[in-house]
Amino acid sequence: MARTGRAVIAHGQDFEIREYPVPDPAPNTVLLRQEMAGICGTDLHNWQNGIQEEMLLGHENVGIVEAIGKGVETDYVGQPIQEGDRVVLAPGVKGYGAYGFRTEPDNAPHFGGGFSDYIYLNFPNTCLLKTEVSPEVGVVTEPFTIGVHAAMRAKIQIGDTVVVQGSGAIGLVTLICAKISGAGKLIMIGGPEGRLELARKMGADVIIDIDQVPSVGDRTELVMSHTTHGEGADIVFECAGFLPATPEGLGYVKYDGTFVEVGHFVDMGSIDLNLNQLLMRKNLRLEAVWASQYEHFVRGLPILEKNEFPFAEMVSHVLPLSRVKEGFEALSGNYQLDDKTTIKIVVQSDAD
Repeated sequence: MARTGRAVIAHGQDFEIREYPVPDPAPNTVLLRQEMAGICGTDLHNWQNGIQEEMLLGHENVGIVEAIGKGVETDYVGQPIQEGDRVVLAPGVKGYGAYGFRTEPDNAPHFGGGFSDYIYLNFPNTCLLKTEVSPEVGVVTEPFTIGVHAAMRAKIQIGDTVVVQGSGAIGLVTLICAKISGAGKLIMIGGPEGRLELARKMGADVIIDIDQVPSVGDRTELVMSHTTHGEGADIVFECAGFLPATPEGLGYVKYDGTFVEVGHFVDMGSIDLNLNQLLMRKNLRLEAVWASQYEHFVRGLPILEKNEFPFAEMVSHVLPLSRVKEGFEALSGNYQLDDKTTIKIVVQSDAD
């Protein structure tokens, strides 16, 4: 009897587990036994809006090579790979789509996302990278590359004062990337406290808890008090993914400063802002990052492999496939699950 594996199918705000035959990899493809897949803010926002078509989610992935198709001998950077190796992968493949956003799940090939027992890498030129990091570190590779991309676009200079809005996974990795890029002072704005405690471990110099300082005006005054001459931050990263955070963050930027939009990979609507006051009069440089490219994976993975920061502590919850919806509901609610603050929730396969 052919092997089967389970995959989570998302539609609307519902999830269903289905079984599919596990494919033998065709030439130039790789079959992974999935270890962990993170629930991303993009997944969350799409789910909040209602996923329009049946979809195989899970684009933050780490897995073990289960089988290799003919013609595959090395990873993206030329390291030899074989069955049993641990790999991470870039979800997006130019010209073909992205793992973790595959529709029509009942049509072969199956296993196009990470919320499953297996993930089948059948897009040509998929970027997969062999690594020896733990699964808890490997699973944060994709979000870490967003921080890499954001920091590179920001053009951080040694000694810059940097504000990061949002203390979720993207905010935390952006904080790290700003630190290693030369930021002199790091100000983290977010909550709840469990996430902020990890931000302290990651290197935040100033913490502003939005629960303790609920007023935008008070937060702005506090941020300014930690900048040179009270003039504002050199660089502000919006990583919260909430519409009101953008005009608030623009208010933190000094004259000639830079604002980097990182938190809106899903269309969550529009905002009103004063272009003259928040952009023009500040002579501001506005940047926005869209996902990450293969370059950011190649640059970012060696940083993760050094393990100089508590990356694994970002994984606050490891859930079986059957509890995926609980993870989404917690991230959409009070950031609590099993009496613990959520940071990065991952889904784990228990396939043999």
